[in-house]
Amino acid sequence: MIKVGIIGIGFMGVTHFKALQQIEGARVAAISTRDEQKLNGDWRSIKGNFGDSGGVQDVSQIARYPQWEEMLADESIDLVDVCLPTHLHRDVCIAALRAGKHVLVEKPLSLSLEDADAMLAVAEQAGRMLMVGHVLRFFPAFAEAHAIVHSGEFGALLGAHLKRVIAAPKWGADDHFDKVSKSGGPALDLHIHDTDFVHYLAGVPQQVRAIGVTNGQGAVTYLQTQYVYGGGTPCITSQSGALSMPGLPFEHGYDIYLEKATLQFNNLFTGDDIWLYTADGEKQIVRPQRKEAFVAQLEHAVECVRSNTPSQLIDATAARRALSVCLQEQQSVSLGQSVTIGE
Repeated sequence: MIKVGIIGIGFMGVTHFKALQQIEGARVAAISTRDEQKLNGDWRSIKGNFGDSGGVQDVSQIARYPQWEEMLADESIDLVDVCLPTHLHRDVCIAALRAGKHVLVEKPLSLSLEDADAMLAVAEQAGRMLMVGHVLRFFPAFAEAHAIVHSGEFGALLGAHLKRVIAAPKWGADDHFDKVSKSGGPALDLHIHDTDFVHYLAGVPQQVRAIGVTNGQGAVTYLQTQYVYGGGTPCITSQSGALSMPGLPFEHGYDIYLEKATLQFNNLFTGDDIWLYTADGEKQIVRPQRKEAFVAQLEHAVECVRSNTPSQLIDATAARRALSVCLQEQQSVSLGQSVTIGE
């Protein structure tokens, strides 16, 4: 049985807690939060831009720590699940790794490459896994699209466009969603999903060209990016941000163009299905038979710990690459010109 300790009981902490209840061979053994009400299982105030509120949970059989340092001293914990705001990731993850824990941390890995490199170095020194919650790779429609593209059944990938636009979440003021110094702003905290999936689909580009909308605090709240590859293809673009109105709280999807097929997905119009158009003029509906994304992601992390096998899906090295490119996209917005991807 892999015993998991969750640090941070906000929207993501609750989401991970609920997902872990569905995973055989794993148990939430501890939680940590400074909020006494949350520590006692009253999570009704916790809401996000999708899903239900946290509700009231029975935590009587779970160790509860008001200070995360106390959890790290608990020798029974195998995997620490860090669901804190991004600006806190470095110190907590490094402390957990040094305490001998494997770590899953919510994306983005950190706010800077310097912090990311420090975290990676400590993970290597400690001989512990550092995994990052790039959950989009596990969303059924996205995981299925990756499988279809890489099967080669419909020829080479020629182009793609990704869309991820939300209304600013109601919890944004508390979780610092739009503050660069706390979350990196929407261009990092939200858009990094798309950049990571582009890498998963087609690899790291040679250049990025991005334009965007910036708020009064310097955060890029919306951007459009072109990912430039050698030879001109695949031709991949994305749009992402938090400019939508409250009546349209969360929209994501893609158009993917292969030599012999076109894939379409949009959570508002196709539900959980993918529309697949083939060269013979036919339209097929693909219904991915996959687990809910957070369940699948956490099940994968638990299995990596159980088998002592480093992840090939959510490893911190890939997360660092996504962070690096996202930061360079923001640089492109600021400069008004293309940026060649560096380390």
